[in-house]
Formats: sequence, structure tokens, C-alpha cells
Amino acid sequence: MFENIAGNERVKEVLKRILDAGRLPGALLFVGEEGIGKKLFALEVAKALNCRTPTADGPCGTCSACKRIPRLNFPTSTDIDDWKRVLWTDHPDVGIVVAPKRVLYVDQMRDIELEANYRPFEGKARVFLIDEADKLHGPSANALLKILEEPPPTSHIILITSRPALLLETIRSRCQMIRFSPLTPAEIEKYLSQNKLADRSSAGLLARVANGSIGRALSGDLETFKEQRRAMLTVLKALAGKPDEAQLLKAAEQLNEAQYKEEFEQRLDVLETLIRDAWMLSLDGTRDQMVNEDAFDELNDISRQINPQRAADWILQVEDLREQLAVNLNRKIATDGLFMGMASPVAPPRRYIPPR
Repeated sequence: MFENIAGNERVKEVLKRILDAGRLPGALLFVGEEGIGKKLFALEVAKALNCRTPTADGPCGTCSACKRIPRLNFPTSTDIDDWKRVLWTDHPDVGIVVAPKRVLYVDQMRDIELEANYRPFEGKARVFLIDEADKLHGPSANALLKILEEPPPTSHIILITSRPALLLETIRSRCQMIRFSPLTPAEIEKYLSQNKLADRSSAGLLARVANGSIGRALSGDLETFKEQRRAMLTVLKALAGKPDEAQLLKAAEQLNEAQYKEEFEQRLDVLETLIRDAWMLSLDGTRDQMVNEDAFDELNDISRQINPQRAADWILQVEDLREQLAVNLNRKIATDGLFMGMASPVAPPRRYIPPR
């Protein structure tokens, strides 16, 4: 069971133990970073509950139920009304709801409530996945609470989120939380190589830059990443030694060009990994600890020109900007301010962030 899913061995053991004991709760909350396999685990749980010929190790994976459950059927239209319901897989007892836009709707939760009260049509249990559950807002969250308070014994609801803090406490308290960990680079590289999704050298680089997310590794475009890295290396070189403010302002202008609008945060991610690598090398770190191992020569040269404390300050300054992206700010002015602040010999005071 779960043998085709990479990583999170502890989660596999916990879920298998719960399923073997027949004590699966009516509501589960799968929590973890984006792209680490939470939805795959949820579908595997649905297979375990509805497999027609289960084995001692879990679902057989070959019966009609096991083959149909992973087949998700999303509407082909953009009409929101087509999404405001449970979207059934090829199996009539396993469905999913997703946010058509920014929020999950009351209609979707009411449809879950209605369907959960029916007995299974074909299998032993009905399973409902709520993807990006953090997009529940007041009315839809309250509608979901009705079914979470007393779920029918033959129905199970699995909420999936990377931001559990955005869920109502009343929802979190009614679910058994399962925490997923980011995958290690070795686990991601092994998965990519074994499934022939990348050659050996590409698999290694994709695994290191994926930040623990196999989904990010699978969607990664190495050529785009390398172009982004070249641009961010220019920034780091301009910061090292005697700062080149003209080059930094030019880089800030390029970062905000229309063609790179969708890459803004990705490029900040790349800049942070480069700073961390150079920082680590300045502290006598080893090459095999680097994310950008293939750029060792350039980063090693940079590491000799930077002060480790300044590198730590740079990361804090980048993180401050990333937090401010949640509000409506002028990115060009903010990026100019970031790069000039990083070039300053004295780190500016950090912006006060009130406790939440």
C-alpha cells in the first residue's frame, strides 16, 4: 500500500495502521506543502476502502475499483456553475470538490452533505476530497461544519491544504490531522529516475531546486530555471564585494518587465537559494550541501566576497518583500528598495509585523 507514492514513510505507516484497524475517522485533514502527494494519498485511502479484492498489504491496484478511483473528471467548461458540485471520479462513490476561482462555494458543501447521506452505490464507503480546503470562507465553512459534526458511518471527508491556519478552528478540531513532510532531494531524484521522467543530471538538479515538492519537480522547466538563475546570479554578483548599484537597479527593472510578471516570485525563490548556497560556502560548507551544485565555481567565488551576517540579512530582506506581496504594492518601487537595501553597508531595520 502506498508503494507507488514517494516519501512520507511515517504517514504511510500511520494510515495503514488506521485502515487495518478499521478505525478511519469520518473527517481527515491532510496538511503539508504543495506538490508533496497529499491528493495521491487521499485517493489511495479511497482505494483501500473500496477495493474489490484487497490483499494483506492493502488495495490490489488491479480491480476495476482501484483503476477507476484515480480518474478525476473535471468540467471542460469555464462556467462556474459546472464546478459548484461534487465532481465524481470514474467510481460513483469517490468525488472531489475544488475551488473554481478564489473560494469554495456553499453549493459544493451542501452537495457533499447531500451525497454523504446516501449509502455507497458500489463500494463499501463514500469518500469526498476537498482540495485547497483553506479556500473555505464563512458561509461555505459553516455549511461544511454541519456534516463534520456528525458524518454518516459510511462516508469519509478528506480536507487537503497547505495552509491549515486559514481554516476555522471549529473545522480543524473536528478532523484528525495528518501532517506530511517535504520530500528529500534523494527521494525526488529517485522517483524521477525510476519513472524515467528525467535523465540523471536533470533529475538531480530538479530534485535540489524543488524544495521538497515532487509536484514542483515534475512541473519544472530546467531551461527556464537556468535563465532565471543567470539573472539572479547577476544580482548576487552585484551585491558581493563593492555593491554595483547601477547593475542592481538595472536588474530590478528587468525583474519587473511584463514578460517576467508571472516569474516574479519564482525569481525571488531562485535568488534566496543562491544566497543560501553562497552563505553556506562562506561558512565552510561542502559542495554536496548546495542546491545549485552545478554553479559551484561561481558561487564559491562569490562566497569569498561576502560577509556571512550580511548574507543572513539579505535573506530576511527578501522574505520581508515576499510577505508584502500579499498587499497591493508597487513591485518596481519595492524591488528597487529591496536591492538598494541589500547593497547598504548597514542593514535597514526590519519592517514590524504584528503578531497574528
